[in-house]
Amino acid sequence: MLGLIREDDLVSLTMALVAAGGENPGGTEEATVEVLKDFCERSGLDVSTDTVAPGRPNLTAVLPGGTLPGVLFLGHSDVVPAGTGWDRPPFEPYTRDGRLVGRGSTDMKGGLAAVVVALKALREAGVELPFTTALACTVDEEDRGIGIRAFTAAALADPAFSYSACVVAEPTDLTTVIGCRGDSYLDLEITGRSAHSGRPADGRNAIDAAARILDLVRADHARLQSQPDPLLGAGTWNIGLITGGTGISMVADRCSVSLDRRLMPDDDAGLIRDRLMTQISDAGIDSDGISVEAAVSMEMPGFRTPEAHPLVANAVSALADVGVESTISGWTAACDGGFVARDLGVPTIVMGPGGLNDQAHQVNESVRVAEIVAAARAYALLCLRHGGT
Repeated sequence: MLGLIREDDLVSLTMALVAAGGENPGGTEEATVEVLKDFCERSGLDVSTDTVAPGRPNLTAVLPGGTLPGVLFLGHSDVVPAGTGWDRPPFEPYTRDGRLVGRGSTDMKGGLAAVVVALKALREAGVELPFTTALACTVDEEDRGIGIRAFTAAALADPAFSYSACVVAEPTDLTTVIGCRGDSYLDLEITGRSAHSGRPADGRNAIDAAARILDLVRADHARLQSQPDPLLGAGTWNIGLITGGTGISMVADRCSVSLDRRLMPDDDAGLIRDRLMTQISDAGIDSDGISVEAAVSMEMPGFRTPEAHPLVANAVSALADVGVESTISGWTAACDGGFVARDLGVPTIVMGPGGLNDQAHQVNESVRVAEIVAAARAYALLCLRHGGT
């Protein structure tokens, strides 16, 4: 079976996926999904798509098997905007010094290619698994997560959905990640009252109020850092966007602030918003002509799988058998796996080719070809050894 996983197939498919683009925001994932769909259909997998927004289809590719709970692989078809400064056009992939270069090569077209080539090899080898194995490839992972929300909603309504393990093929340098932080966006709208800047006391300055709120945010960030989790570190606040005012000579009557709040697995973004609003009121910020509204515009849950879970040992041993010594760790990033763990109750790990910190979202993004090959072979072995429990 492992001999059916060929480097040439993985390189050509990864290149085709990279060339299809899918920048988010700014484009759609449709072309990438078409490449993936064509390969999966030619490989004899059962393929279905679900359009969750115009030009944005989720894809599911299934290798049918028996009735035991199976293995679900998870990936996404979008990439972050390429930006400038590349040595060559970012969506014209090429290989150099054993690496495949192009936007999305690491995050996460190489991982997608590894999964479907592994499923193809299992089918061509005539392996009869006692469970169904599938890839769910969702849209919009890099922004608001509309794809994974649609997938989990459909899975909850499907009585045939039965998986006891999920492997997210995001880039981990083939480290076996057993826990991830989540993420959330909080949007604040602060309203005051305009006045002439020569008489600022006649108005109520929304930017001044925002500055006081950000003092509260910074203080909470420092509190969180004093209580780190051994595996995942701590939750964090980041002030991402701020706009306000209408002119230098006017008291600002409006200010908007967008905050990124990284979540621990047990955190709830709604409760965090409520706590911040209570702090704002206790500090007297939303009084005397100042009003504050806060909304959670995005939430991606974190997760944690016990190190003793059989899925973890299976992943580590599969990698060892293809020549990769995989450590077990946590991830400070967020991924769609949190939805599968939280909403569907499926034990989840992250394990895939490419580097998150040194390659993902970077100019001249690249992935080692040898890692894509090792990932595909490990995925196939993991399926062979999965107990279905």
